[in-house]
Amino acid sequence: MDTSTVSSREQGEQVDRQSRILEAALELLSRHGISGVNMRAVAREAGVALGLVNYYFEEKSSLIRAVLHSVDEHDLALVAPDPALPPDEQLQNALRRVAGPELLTTRYLSLRLHLWALARAHEDFALINAAAFDRYLDGLAALIGNAKPELTSKECKERAADIVVVQNGMWLTALLGVDKESIRRSIARTEEIAFAA
Repeated sequence: MDTSTVSSREQGEQVDRQSRILEAALELLSRHGISGVNMRAVAREAGVALGLVNYYFEEKSSLIRAVLHSVDEHDLALVAPDPALPPDEQLQNALRRVAGPELLTTRYLSLRLHLWALARAHEDFALINAAAFDRYLDGLAALIGNAKPELTSKECKERAADIVVVQNGMWLTALLGVDKESIRRSIARTEEIAFAA
């Protein structure tokens, strides 16, 4: 048997197990907050042995840090440029992406609230959240700058910050009960901010 095939398969299984563990931690965090996330509960939710969770993550805080980084990667994908599209379409798609049906679920919105609360509970988590927020803001500002090259980088950043306020409000509104018309107006408002002359 080719050892590179075995090694590749083992790496794939390792990534799958880590993904299941992170997904289980995300699920528990969205349902119960930080108090509902412990190594034993994560192992049970992921369907893996407790020792495996401890193998990949030294303690609960390292697991939570990994979860925060995972959410950060997801958020960056929301504002990732698509070179196949013109700049204005890239920006418009990013603004609409935050209202995708997978993001307007109780699970996801509850997770968001818990993540915001985590930033207030632990300095390390606050630093990770702040850095993730800055990267998201920079990605959104870059999309605005590409679509509106006449704007200064400061103006792009200000517009991005205003858009994030509307997006967060939209998520809170959706958590209270999805009002599709309100969501539509929120998206339209973010487009107005982004594309204003």
